[in-house]
Amino acid sequence: MSGPPLLEVEGLDVTFTSGRAPMRAVRDVCFTLGRERLGIVGESGSGKSTTGRALLGLLPRSARVEARCLRFNGIDLAGLDERGWRELRGRRMSMVMQDPKFSLNPVIKVGEQIIETLRLHKRIAGAEARRQALAMLEAVRIRDPERVFELHPHQLSGGMGQRVMIAAMLIGEPDLLIADEPTSALDVTVQNQVLRILDDLVAARGMGLIFISHNLTAIASFCDRVLVMYGGRVLEELPARDLARAKHAYTQALIASAPDLDRPREELAVVARDPAWTQ
Repeated sequence: MSGPPLLEVEGLDVTFTSGRAPMRAVRDVCFTLGRERLGIVGESGSGKSTTGRALLGLLPRSARVEARCLRFNGIDLAGLDERGWRELRGRRMSMVMQDPKFSLNPVIKVGEQIIETLRLHKRIAGAEARRQALAMLEAVRIRDPERVFELHPHQLSGGMGQRVMIAAMLIGEPDLLIADEPTSALDVTVQNQVLRILDDLVAARGMGLIFISHNLTAIASFCDRVLVMYGGRVLEELPARDLARAKHAYTQALIASAPDLDRPREELAVVARDPAWTQ
């Protein structure tokens, strides 16, 4: 990371209190982010998505979020009220969710959903809002933006729906984008296309990106740095290019359990977990 950090996270804890006993989902997470690509990898339930949602104030009321420092571009996120969050989300910070089917409104044309950010945060409407939305659809490599603008979400393929989601999240020109498993529902070819789009847009706009994924191959090839999470904790932080030479036993086990087309095996390794990792 070069230059001052865009995001500072120190001692982030998230505890859910709706059950019989409090459940600590994120434990003492610490990291900084510049205008770079940071990957967060780990199994389901490791706290990746909860961390991303905590950074955007998107957790339910049953979640108690605490941190020694939670600061975005000089703004204390821990002290924000709902009005403060509304001013940040969409304009300065955005999040691309896993599946556009559950993120896009099914009864509103996708073009209108992209324009909504311009209307709310930039007070742009009418012909100029439509022009910017079409330009954004073109930027995410949709071939016929005029046609797609008029479609409803159910008329889009998975890959096209994800591109529309990216367009909607980037139309406000945020400084930070959190992408939570943005390619998990896509085939490999479309995954690579979406990652290339994200890579080009992040580089062109000088943004910070947090890329949450199970896909170790995508993390290693796409990101600059990697956080490895387990049981709500960060077990290891390392440059993405060094992921294959990770030192922590859990990271090594994750790599060993992933299939390798160049070296096929009859059985994949099983991750052996140490209770001490969550202490």
